[in-house]
Amino acid sequence: MKTLAISTLTICGIEELPGNSAREVTHVLSVLDPDRAEIEAFDAYGEHHRVTLRFHDIIDPRPGQIMPAPEHVEAILNFGEGLRETAAARRTGHLLVHCHMGVSRSTAAMLSLMAQAAPEEGEDALFARLRAIRPQAWPNSVMVGFADARLGRGGRLTEALRRHYAHQIVAQPNFRRWMTDLGRGRELEMAL
Repeated sequence: MKTLAISTLTICGIEELPGNSAREVTHVLSVLDPDRAEIEAFDAYGEHHRVTLRFHDIIDPRPGQIMPAPEHVEAILNFGEGLRETAAARRTGHLLVHCHMGVSRSTAAMLSLMAQAAPEEGEDALFARLRAIRPQAWPNSVMVGFADARLGRGGRLTEALRRHYAHQIVAQPNFRRWMTDLGRGRELEMAL
């Protein structure tokens, strides 16, 4: 994301936020459950620009829960556009994207931002970069599908997501059970 003058990219979960407070974070994208209380860890951060989105980490509708929607991905891409527009005003920057665990919504958001910033970069290369930032990345497939459509990638992000899931099942064998327990079996089937 050098075109955005962001030199450092971080993905984490809520429990890791205090450990990032001294890292000169300039921009934060928070993806939280709708009923989650405001996060006090940001009180210890220096001056930064923060956007918060609220929806659940699900891939199929569930009673009382908010599905990721196109407007959520649009808000993520608007955040990315804001980074691009303000790039001239800064020499460096540190973007931190987080969700509850730093595994699904935040990794889908970061992937969307990277794909937006580098439209010429291949999809598999984007996922490799994502794994370098967050080895346990398991991006929410619904969000990736919306980003794929919105960025005009013609299904290539979704196809690369399948390969990414296949890679992760080997690299992170516990994901098979974890995603099954979370009702994300459809994403496991994508990898097969």
